[in-house]
Amino acid sequence: MIKTTAELRSAFLDYFAQHNHQKVSSSSLVPADDPTLLFTNAGMNQFKDVFLGADKRNYTRAVSSQRCVRAGGKHNDLENVGYTARHHTFFEMLGNFSFGDYFKTEAIKFAWTFLTENLGLPAEKLLVTVYSEDDEAFAIWENEIGLPADRIIRISTSDNFWSMGDTGPCGPCSEIFYDHGEHIWGGPPGTPEEDGDRFIEIWNLVFMQFNRQADGTMEPLPKPSIDTGMGLERISAILQNVHSNYEIDIFQNLIKDAASIVGSDDLEDKSLRVIADHIRSCGFLICDGVMPSNEGRGYVLRRIIRRAVRHGYKLGADDIFFYKLYASLVRQMGAFYPELEQQRSTVEKVLRVEEEQFSRTLERGMLLLNEAISELNGDTIPGETVFKLYDTFGFPADLTNDVAREKGLKIDEQGFEAAMQEQRKRAQQASNFGADYNDVLKSEQKTEFTGYEFEQGNAKVVELFYQGKAVDSLAAGAEGVVVLDQTPFYAESGGQVGDQGVLQTANGDFVVKDTVKLSNAIAHKGTASAELKIGDVVDARVLESRRQAIRLNHTATHLLHAALKTVLGDHVNQKGSLVDPERLRFDFSHFEGVTRQQLTDIENLVNQQVRINHSLQTKLMELEEAKASGAQALFGEKYDEQVRVVSMGPFSIELCGGTHVKQTGDIGLFRIVSESGIAAGIRRIEAVTGQAALDYSQQQSVQLSAVAALVKSEPGHIQERVAQILEQGKGLEKQIAQLKQKLASQAGSDLLSQVVEIKGVKVLSCVLDGVEAKSLRDMSDTLKSQLGSGILMLGLANGDKVNLIAGVTKDLTGKVKAGELVNFVAQQVGGKGGGRPDMAQAGGSQPENLASAIASVSAWLEQQL
Repeated sequence: MIKTTAELRSAFLDYFAQHNHQKVSSSSLVPADDPTLLFTNAGMNQFKDVFLGADKRNYTRAVSSQRCVRAGGKHNDLENVGYTARHHTFFEMLGNFSFGDYFKTEAIKFAWTFLTENLGLPAEKLLVTVYSEDDEAFAIWENEIGLPADRIIRISTSDNFWSMGDTGPCGPCSEIFYDHGEHIWGGPPGTPEEDGDRFIEIWNLVFMQFNRQADGTMEPLPKPSIDTGMGLERISAILQNVHSNYEIDIFQNLIKDAASIVGSDDLEDKSLRVIADHIRSCGFLICDGVMPSNEGRGYVLRRIIRRAVRHGYKLGADDIFFYKLYASLVRQMGAFYPELEQQRSTVEKVLRVEEEQFSRTLERGMLLLNEAISELNGDTIPGETVFKLYDTFGFPADLTNDVAREKGLKIDEQGFEAAMQEQRKRAQQASNFGADYNDVLKSEQKTEFTGYEFEQGNAKVVELFYQGKAVDSLAAGAEGVVVLDQTPFYAESGGQVGDQGVLQTANGDFVVKDTVKLSNAIAHKGTASAELKIGDVVDARVLESRRQAIRLNHTATHLLHAALKTVLGDHVNQKGSLVDPERLRFDFSHFEGVTRQQLTDIENLVNQQVRINHSLQTKLMELEEAKASGAQALFGEKYDEQVRVVSMGPFSIELCGGTHVKQTGDIGLFRIVSESGIAAGIRRIEAVTGQAALDYSQQQSVQLSAVAALVKSEPGHIQERVAQILEQGKGLEKQIAQLKQKLASQAGSDLLSQVVEIKGVKVLSCVLDGVEAKSLRDMSDTLKSQLGSGILMLGLANGDKVNLIAGVTKDLTGKVKAGELVNFVAQQVGGKGGGRPDMAQAGGSQPENLASAIASVSAWLEQQL
């Protein structure tokens, strides 16, 4: 008797394995080499090339339980999660596949037998749909399975005709539905009531039968195939006799653990459903190498995390909580997916860091949103408010929409998109420093690159450009672009800058300042010292010393990439690089700052590989062969079918078209100059090699000696001496702070003489002078204590800034709120603020209005008290 989701998954895989199907592991949630998909969203994704005939396997039948995510792009269920019984961002798809082996009869029999015999579902509870023109499938269900004709429904829409795209493999479907009973509203598929919950689709059988041509004609496939999909969560709900997927064992355990972590007593709360769903998608996405960021897959992950955090906030979570639930996910699914446990420390750290960052702005963002809702006329939150929440606080529009829907409101999506469009336009204008050569110049030529072996060689001029137009010659002194039939000059690509040098002719030189690509041509940008014509033969000479410095830095980026993965983890991936003669810059995915010790370990590891003096091996390989060899490829980068693989021993193997040293020892020395964050989830390391690294080390030594002299110490004892000086400084700062506190206390006592009574309430409202802004809080607490019962409003001008603090004793907060008082004053000095009912702070930018703003407090309080 199957009781748990885990048992069901195993039963499905074992059943088809017994019928000669190869068990295939779930593929990554990040689709391999498929730019059309944001995430893996169906079991057939990993077999797409097999169905298209571009890939062959050593089996013709397969079965899998594929992890899937639908939370972005065309397939996006994010906004429905928590509100319906069956929508998830993460789910598992059970599927069996035939690649030209069996077809409709066997697929239908396999499904029917598994459902009715292995799972024991009552046959009378099942009905099916077929495509309206698929008489063959109808006959199999009626004659071979014995299903009554009135429980076989013909559907004429695309719901029952599947296609991979506008052209290519396609075919009719047959869907199996389960009847939950008359007590639940809804009608069978094809009826006006089909959207009800009585009849639920549990399995879709796709009969891949035709190849659709560009003109719409359907050609029969030589090897018809089968692709099926059954949601593990849906069928589990039926077997466990519950109506909602969130009532099955996996979700119930996650929900109970989530409730315990956030301190909720209501296990039916929809927010707990959201959190339980989201920990699954977040955990698996991070395991598959997705890191939170502001674009692409990383942005979707960030949205899901922030949505979960917001629902925890709604439940009353008073501390970061989401990462703690990952342990529960490991308990529920780690036996089948061991990578969950293997990457536990990384996943928990990523979730914790992301939640900490968002939690700092969540409360302020919710205050702004709630304030906007309270002032709303109508049922639509303005687009500019939605944009401000996104731009200032990192609230995705769908998160704001989530809050709005809970309150029976909606958002102005068009207004939000208009504000986003304006932001994009501003960003585009800010970055538009001039047209790129590829946008101006077009070349049909193809240049052979000889620079891997040579820095010099003869070549013929095949194309010339002057002021953006093709010409037959360049005059002496003219700046232009030269295209050669072959060249040793490397064109800027893959982060490596273009070469410089000279093209020598019988008449003079063309000095090359930069080299770029023009489609398949290599363009040399520079200035001619004598006339240069198409057909001229030149002696192309690369500036060798500059090329060598670039080689050192480019080779070091490969070693750095491998060292980062070794020290920080396999989640590290290259996100950009710049290699020039002076330095190297390397951007990579990582969820927190790299510690000083980690940087030391990385630097030591790179230098160790330099000293080992690996010989660089370069091979031309087929792309798939290169990947199989373990070569690192940049995700999203477009590669030709044949690629260049650069190896440095077993330490580093990467696809790369750049120029490199012959042995790693040529690098000499590698030094990290800086490490910083450049975007959420993206870090940057800048480093130097060779002579530049030696210069950097010597410069540090000189600076160390200079600092030692300043603090009267030897370089070898400077750390202890600086620590001693800092400790002395702390002692002095403490004494100064104590003196300032005494002065502030004295000033506070003097201020009590300015207390007035308004309707029997003591009020102190004044502009301070000679007081530090950071002393305001202590002064406010002291004055409130001395008042016993009363209200105070203090203002301080500091240059072009204003600092405000309002205090209300607890007995009066029912009449006056400190936040409302401080906002009343702040608005008059160009600011805004808030806080607790008994204490609130604000800032401003108009000190010239401070005196009149403070003077207006008495009249305002007259109305409030």
